[in-house]
Amino acid sequence: MKNQAFNYICGSVLLLFMLILPFYAPVQHYLSIPTEVKVGASPDQHSVDQEAWTAFSSTNDHEVFYEFAGVPVKKTSLEPFKDIRLIPGGQSVGVELHTKGVLVVGHHLVNGKGEQRTSPGEQAEILIGDILLEGNGEEINSMEKLSSIVKETGEKEESLELKIKRGKEITTASLTPAYNPREKEYQIGLYIRDSAAGIGTMTFYDPETKKYGALGHVISDMDTKKPIEIHEGTIVKSQVTSIEKGAQGVPGEKKARFSLRNDRLGIITKNTPFGIFGTLDDDMTNEEYPEGLPIGFAEQVEEGPAQIMTVLDGEKMQTFDVEIVSNMPKKSAVTKGMIVKITDPELLDKTGGIVQGMSGSPIIQNGKIIGAVTHVFVNDPTSGYGVHIEWMLQEAGIALHEEEGEKKAG
Repeated sequence: MKNQAFNYICGSVLLLFMLILPFYAPVQHYLSIPTEVKVGASPDQHSVDQEAWTAFSSTNDHEVFYEFAGVPVKKTSLEPFKDIRLIPGGQSVGVELHTKGVLVVGHHLVNGKGEQRTSPGEQAEILIGDILLEGNGEEINSMEKLSSIVKETGEKEESLELKIKRGKEITTASLTPAYNPREKEYQIGLYIRDSAAGIGTMTFYDPETKKYGALGHVISDMDTKKPIEIHEGTIVKSQVTSIEKGAQGVPGEKKARFSLRNDRLGIITKNTPFGIFGTLDDDMTNEEYPEGLPIGFAEQVEEGPAQIMTVLDGEKMQTFDVEIVSNMPKKSAVTKGMIVKITDPELLDKTGGIVQGMSGSPIIQNGKIIGAVTHVFVNDPTSGYGVHIEWMLQEAGIALHEEEGEKKAG
């Protein structure tokens, strides 16, 4: 019984000690020390904030060693990054994407001879979401090209051999076009699309490379909900004409006009989960930040006040207050790295919060670009997700590490 009582007392003391230990100041300091810190190339940036770690000291230019009572207790690696300055976006932009191949978005019946109605495409087991890449060995990049191939094949009364991309796989299908006497043309019973257009917001422009990033999320087809694989794309100036205010359960939307023939800004080369990317024809300016801003990495983002830049009327960019409610830095790329809440009374009054078309609005905190607004919470339009800027830069092909720049230069 005495041994049991002794073990119980020891266990209780040990448990109490374990519960109290995390609240002990030196332990809190130890736990708060990161194992890795991203630093800029400038010498004055090769340091780590020690405000909360006064009991420790640091040495070395590539590693920081922390000591307590003269005993080394933890090491932090310094990961050198380039000093990048970006021009913040905020402009409303029009977007047009032309697909790689043509996208199947539905099936339809062809009115054939007599009462016969059929869909050759559906019979050939071509699925919604498939991308038609080639027809009889010829590349397909427009509806007109596919129509031409279908007509030629039908008139020859031959079968049409299609090369199809389905997800990540390449497959084939064979079908015979059906003649529609009402339309006086050969058809294959498929609804297809070869382009998409919409609006969004510019996030950043890199004067050094002329590369830009916008939207902060992938552009998907409205029918299939699948990401659009682009053959080519264009980004143009856009003017916001009106705003449909968002409410709980009903996302709001910016209304804008733009001309695909005029006011071209540049080309789109990538459509990814982190936004659209490409190069601009000319330099982009921001009157509020003419010299640009440095970037803030995920670990440097603080929960608290920040700002976003966006357009509510015409082409006038404005700055609005927001709050970073939660920051979730990861070592690997994630599309939802922050939770952002709109706090600016003017923005809330005009939009109700985050609305469609606002995606890509740059988030600025402590004089640095830290990311972009990407999604709105349907049940709470005042809040939504943001993506960290480093992942957008990575997708844009802008080198973050010093050695990356050196390799590319060589």
